[in-house]
Amino acid sequence: MAGHSKWSKVKRFKGVLDAKRGKIFSRFSKEIMVAARMGGGDLAVNPRLRTAVLAARAQNMPHDTIERALKKGTGEIAGGIVEELMYEGYGPGGVAIIVEAATDNKNRTAADIRSIFAKSHGNLAASGAVSYMFRRKGQITVERGEVDEDRLMEIALEARAEDFITDDDLYVITTPHDRLYQVGEAIKNAGIPLESQKLTFVPNTTVAIVNQELASQVLRLCDALEDSDDVQSVHSNLDISDELLASLTT
Repeated sequence: MAGHSKWSKVKRFKGVLDAKRGKIFSRFSKEIMVAARMGGGDLAVNPRLRTAVLAARAQNMPHDTIERALKKGTGEIAGGIVEELMYEGYGPGGVAIIVEAATDNKNRTAADIRSIFAKSHGNLAASGAVSYMFRRKGQITVERGEVDEDRLMEIALEARAEDFITDDDLYVITTPHDRLYQVGEAIKNAGIPLESQKLTFVPNTTVAIVNQELASQVLRLCDALEDSDDVQSVHSNLDISDELLASLTT
């Protein structure tokens, strides 16, 4: 599964995020606020903001909620300043984990993340402890039923994507981190809808977990981190067989 997160696959098995609509809207609001604060409120010249707004609309996030988040980000209306933070740690079995968060209270978030690691057989580590094991990449997914594989591959590679794989019901396209939005636009301009478009961390090597109890502990840790109000995304170098995954998520 080069370039594709096993935790993403876990979430598809479990439907974790689909069942938590309020959580999804909160994440989109924070992403819109951060993107607007960093790159301005014009969707035409801020690709990160444009991607966040389009993703929010695709999940039927109310227009007024999107506009309020955008204006908070640009400072047009009052609101706490949301900052991006990254935490690094280890889960059971030595699995490396990166947590991306967006928060208006760094002390609260740090305490929450530390507590989750401690309660879930993991350890929060210092900055840089595991990030060297990952590469920052762009990742785009397209549902297989939306387009012919050869056509999509041709469009993606012409737009200078790095990797293209077929994974169950999705095509997964990996891009350099600074080509994510250009590759995404090329695909959308061809009339192909995106299932997701995001920056991610791709592990250089993975840690295979074959013990059922250890695998269950790692998944519970990642799940608990996802549940934290300030967490935007969780990445790991976990490698777990589809058979073991299915037995743990059914």
